[in-house]
Amino acid sequence: MVEHNLKFLEAARPLIRRERQTSFERRLVEDHAVSKDHLMRALVLRQHQRAPIDQILVSEGWASQEQVLDALSSQHGMPRVDLGGHRPQARLLARKPARFWLRRCALPYMQLGQTVIVAIAHPAAFAEVQRDLAESFGDVRPVIASEAQITELLSSHFREDLARDASASVPLRYSCRTLRQPNWLGLPLLTGLAGLGLTATRPRLVFTLLCGLALFTLLLFILLKCAGFVSHLQDRRRRRLHESTQPLPKQPPSAGPLQLAATGRRLPRMSILVPLYKEAEIGRALLRRLCKLTYPRSLLEVLLVLEEDDEVTRNAIHCADLPDWFRVIEVPAHGGLTTKPRAMNYALNYCRGEIIGVWDAEDAPDPDQLEQVARAFAQGDNDLACLQGALDYYNPDQNWISRCFTLEYASWFRIVLPGIARLGLVVPLGGTTLFIRRNVLEQLGGWDAHNVTEDADLGVRLSRLGYRTEMLPTTTYEEANCRAWPWIKQRSRWLKGFMVTYLVHMRRPAVLARQLGWRQFLGLQAFFLGTVGQFLLAPCLWTFWLITLGLGHPSAPLLPAGAPYLAAAALVFFELLGIIIAVTAAFASGRRSLALWAPSMMLYFPLGVIAVYKALYELIFKPFFWDKTAHGQPAKARKPLAPRLPTGGT
Repeated sequence: MVEHNLKFLEAARPLIRRERQTSFERRLVEDHAVSKDHLMRALVLRQHQRAPIDQILVSEGWASQEQVLDALSSQHGMPRVDLGGHRPQARLLARKPARFWLRRCALPYMQLGQTVIVAIAHPAAFAEVQRDLAESFGDVRPVIASEAQITELLSSHFREDLARDASASVPLRYSCRTLRQPNWLGLPLLTGLAGLGLTATRPRLVFTLLCGLALFTLLLFILLKCAGFVSHLQDRRRRRLHESTQPLPKQPPSAGPLQLAATGRRLPRMSILVPLYKEAEIGRALLRRLCKLTYPRSLLEVLLVLEEDDEVTRNAIHCADLPDWFRVIEVPAHGGLTTKPRAMNYALNYCRGEIIGVWDAEDAPDPDQLEQVARAFAQGDNDLACLQGALDYYNPDQNWISRCFTLEYASWFRIVLPGIARLGLVVPLGGTTLFIRRNVLEQLGGWDAHNVTEDADLGVRLSRLGYRTEMLPTTTYEEANCRAWPWIKQRSRWLKGFMVTYLVHMRRPAVLARQLGWRQFLGLQAFFLGTVGQFLLAPCLWTFWLITLGLGHPSAPLLPAGAPYLAAAALVFFELLGIIIAVTAAFASGRRSLALWAPSMMLYFPLGVIAVYKALYELIFKPFFWDKTAHGQPAKARKPLAPRLPTGGT
């Protein structure tokens, strides 16, 4: 990363010559812990990143953690201790919550009379720790210990408390963890039984009602897609008109973190969560992809989050040589719940960044993605709480399913979702490439550990509290699910999560409408009812194709004259709209050849009908079951160079 910023090195040499070396820096050079060249580079980075020099040296691999700790001990005049075999005193730890100790990387070491000795990993922050501990501990004296040892002891002591909190961090009124209670499913089951009874006596009437409901949900989704598509076209026209009258100066895509920091803005520290579960093939590939990131290592930490009983992933990680800015967080078992949101809630306690990001195991983000995140948050107002990047696939040419999957995602993330965001509607987040302000995430209580689409739920809760989500002009590449049954399993989990999320937030519709406003409330109905309804009632919709073949519809005797033809026309319009959006998305994503496959999407989506009934079954009998998506399938296609999303999109 530094090699790309040599101009800054040259410009900063006079400044470095005038800067007085501290005892910390002299100690490192005298002990041959760091070369003078690396020290000079670290000083340059400190000027622009405003990060402690010890963190820069360790994160860039220019000095070891042990050498830095020895130098810090000498500089601050603090004894250094080895916590190996140490057993912390529970009564001292109990005076502050687990998150307090983990956030400050501090640990009560021992008590001598009225004085409490506290082990810390970052001496520069001791004044703040001392101030926060003054009321509970009185006289506090510091010693230095390694961050790894402190974290390990805190994790061992608080593991049960943290695991329990991770399962129930979201307030009950916003959580689905009461889904198994009788009051949840009583009314739907009674409605279903009544429907079966009516079907036995009046089958044509029931079928007609279902067809009407199917057309209603289809209309909702048509309106949502049309709104997003029209907004996309208007925004593209507006940008072209602006560029033709007043061209904007283009920033070179290679602008790095030092150039970004040179604008006077402080770069935020970021914590990226990468949940892993039974990922035998992902470790080294993930490490290779994330090491291409250009964001300052001293301001970045990547937390690999895995379940403690996941030997498969642990063995894969142990085979990889992780840099110092990677950390492994093992989530203890609790109550038999093993979900991605619960794991992320647990890992959130260990994050030190101002911005929390999420990537999946198979993700390949743009190298400058985090610079774009920092820039977008710096330019946004206080209401901007979350950024959602575009998702794309690096194996679209593997087979027909992967091509259609890629077209579907391109249509959603390139066309419809940016339009929804521009219109100020509720943005159902994707499970990866989302970045959220940490203080907002903690205000929300993190993720709902029981919701299998924690991302969509988080997007609704953000809107309910008045926060905004914007689309980020960057792309993360994933592995397209290219086999039928794994695709159905993945889609069934998403659809079940949409059902759960809708049920949770519609418990009190009047309150939801008041919090969201009517525009967002109607947009939420269009997304969730339209998405689930078009799959759940698809067999009813398919019957209207009989009219296009010149045949009669079974419900025609109960409908006004011409109604079946209008329904068939709506169905044809919906399919044509989907094809037009898919073709537009293929061009927008730089994959023009995929536009040829857009008409075949009509044969792709019926797979979702199998998925939705699987989801409905699990909603009743296994609401919290997480059907794992398998990754690591061989890919034949290389990743294309897709253009970025327009920066003026939201």
